[in-house]
Amino acid sequence: MSPLYSEDKTLDGLSKNKFKYIFFSKNSSNAIHCGICRSSEHQCTLVFRRDFWEISRALEFGIVDSDSSTKRQTHYPLSAPLLLLQRVYYLSLEFYMGRTLQNTMVNLGLESACDEAIYQVETLGEMPEDKQAQNSGTCFLDSMASLGLAAYGYGIRYEFGIFNQKVVNGWQVEEADDWLRYGNPWEKARPEYMRPVHFYGRVQHTAEGVKWVDTQVVLALPYDTPVPGYRNNIVNTMRLWSAKAPCDFNLKDFNVGGYIQAVLDRNLAENISRVLYPNDNFFEGKELRLKQEYFVVAATLQDIIRRFKASKFGSTEFVRIDLSTLPDKVAIQLNDTHPALAIPELMRILVDVEKLSWEKAWDIVIRTCAYTNHTVLPEALERWPVDLFQNLLPRHLEIIYEINRRHMEVRRAALYPGDVDRMRRMSLIEEGDVKKINMAHLCIVGSHAVNGVARIHSDIIKSTVFKDFYEMDPHKFQNKTNGITPRRWLVMCNPGLADVIAERIGEDYIRDLDQLKKLLDFVDDEALIRDVAKVKQENKLKFAAHLEEHYKVKINSDSMFDIHVKRIHEYKRQLLNCLHIITLYNRIKKEPNKKWTPRTIMIGGKAAPGYHTAKMIIKLITSIGDVVNNDPVVGDRLKVIFLENYRVTLAEKVIPAADLSEQISTAGTEASGTGNMKFMLNGALTIGTMDGANVEMAEEAGEENLFIFGMRVDDVEALDKKGYDAVSYYNRIPELKQAVDQISAGFFSPDHPGLFKDLVNMLMHHDRFKVFADYEDYIQCQDKVSALYKVSSRTRAAAGLCSLKFQVLLCLQRRSLFSALTHQRFLNSFLLTSNVLILRTKKNV
Repeated sequence: MSPLYSEDKTLDGLSKNKFKYIFFSKNSSNAIHCGICRSSEHQCTLVFRRDFWEISRALEFGIVDSDSSTKRQTHYPLSAPLLLLQRVYYLSLEFYMGRTLQNTMVNLGLESACDEAIYQVETLGEMPEDKQAQNSGTCFLDSMASLGLAAYGYGIRYEFGIFNQKVVNGWQVEEADDWLRYGNPWEKARPEYMRPVHFYGRVQHTAEGVKWVDTQVVLALPYDTPVPGYRNNIVNTMRLWSAKAPCDFNLKDFNVGGYIQAVLDRNLAENISRVLYPNDNFFEGKELRLKQEYFVVAATLQDIIRRFKASKFGSTEFVRIDLSTLPDKVAIQLNDTHPALAIPELMRILVDVEKLSWEKAWDIVIRTCAYTNHTVLPEALERWPVDLFQNLLPRHLEIIYEINRRHMEVRRAALYPGDVDRMRRMSLIEEGDVKKINMAHLCIVGSHAVNGVARIHSDIIKSTVFKDFYEMDPHKFQNKTNGITPRRWLVMCNPGLADVIAERIGEDYIRDLDQLKKLLDFVDDEALIRDVAKVKQENKLKFAAHLEEHYKVKINSDSMFDIHVKRIHEYKRQLLNCLHIITLYNRIKKEPNKKWTPRTIMIGGKAAPGYHTAKMIIKLITSIGDVVNNDPVVGDRLKVIFLENYRVTLAEKVIPAADLSEQISTAGTEASGTGNMKFMLNGALTIGTMDGANVEMAEEAGEENLFIFGMRVDDVEALDKKGYDAVSYYNRIPELKQAVDQISAGFFSPDHPGLFKDLVNMLMHHDRFKVFADYEDYIQCQDKVSALYKVSSRTRAAAGLCSLKFQVLLCLQRRSLFSALTHQRFLNSFLLTSNVLILRTKKNV
């Protein structure tokens, strides 16, 4: 073996403890080796950097360059089954990919080759830029490729991600997430498929038909990213659109000193794909968000129809002209209401461009589109002002009005004549001081299938949110519980546990989680218990070292790792967790000599830039941590850490180390959640309400094997009817009163005693999510958690297993942990969702 570029004198002066040579063995993968060397932009800088980022990037280029499967979209043969001949188009504004290098190595089976090519591959996985927190849409793409389904993901290629979160003096500060600043070796620009997208303008009704004229044009440039299936030689494509101006640079303006004006058009156009989630608290932000939603839809539909016309599908025509078979070959899945404009845009194309009749066009649209709802919160269901539509998308407003007229006058009036209240509730146009378009209603009316993402969520949208629509079209409504991909969330992020399982039952479970049922044969195997315990403790030690390095807080690795990581929102109830922390703190202060179960409580998540209450919640968490972590009486028995900038990279560290997963939203408010599944797949126990996918998890694992507390959906509804009185709980429960008084009086903010009075006022008088109502039951349930953790640690201390008995020894022996893991409904639902949700089988039509 010889070091790469070992004689290069530019290495002089580099910190020795930051640099390692890179060796290639004689048996290394020549393809990857040569691929790295051919990456000319990176080979020269490979060893000049003080970290391994450039090495990792060179490895990425090496894989892309050497492995032909990453360069192509799989071409499915005409002899393939019908389901494969129907292409799935998954439209989402929220594809956050996470790190691509390791995921691709796992799916392509290149880990060994990369290990041979570069010894430091484990370190390299941490270096590429993170594409923020992964969502279920990304898991769908991975799973559809692994299933061999012909699928495309479509979204926006944001120049800046959601944002990088910094915590400065306890306050969230947003910084630009410039994840593309070093380029992205996984993507390929496809300028030959660039498409024009129109905005503004006016509508002309002529004898030849309707024309949308005098528009402003923005070009959509596609970038393709390969999505390889798991070791099946299938590679699908995620196509993301980047906004470009038709004229990048005005030389005339520049030559007369108008330097800003010379690039103004380019900047205005490119703002569309500049930032994910622009602040929409003001008009310009709202307009930009609506532009983003139409931009991705318009470009995508042009691409879909182009591909449909060019694909033969057994036809002898060179270019297909008849669009009547579009629903048989194309399935468009609308991920939430963000791509809802696909419905009027497809109508515009079919009626105005392809000259189909309204009736035929509408039949095609309904049979082509399906809609996934992700929330039951009314404020989260998009509503756009009519005036904004009139200015930005005048033709689409006309189409939506016509859809609404036919929906109201033809279908609804025939079924419910004279029912004015129902007409008002079901209209696509909401009347009021400001007329608004209800995008969820548009999705339901324009789709052949509507699904929720957990059974309880699907029941709620049928019984409350969309009750009128369900009564009119019950056949449309389905449930498809969300899922996760075990490749990323077990094999990649917790290889130790994955190996332990594979040693017992083989590797087939990575494709089919039903295979985990085989672990029941080892449920009383002390060696398995010991191996799983060892993996968990190693993960905790690694994460404890990470926390000490990055947060300057030394924690007890034998303490219970109590994790609550979600976006910061009132309904996620981080405030309930705060009240529990304060209660624990007060108890320890009151009885400092008592043997308490040590806990390290970690809360992480980002607050929307314009969400003031969420930002105050972050400040409260950090303020509580400042007091608790610096109290010598408490010591290492209780630590509170806010995990800054929570994202995929951090999730891959914290989830394998977790002992307890907090899923504590108010019953009936969480659509599904996938974090609960990720934690359970990695061996953490769950404390939570009967909300979202928790319900199905509790049914399959046994409710006694989860820490379930609080009101059920029926209880919440009954309390709403009765009237929720937070003050009565405050007066009745002494520990709650003490905790609230401490927050209100400035105990945790001595320099600004009134800092959290608005939060307290909200909890006392305006809390829609009823934190106080579940406080007492939550505290009692947490006491059970502590008792179980303490007992398991005491009974197995001699074996050195410490905290792992908490979720391994007791739960394995009661056949809960792995029986929960085996259930296909929530951990293998990515198979069901990809196949059943999107593709129209006879059952769905």
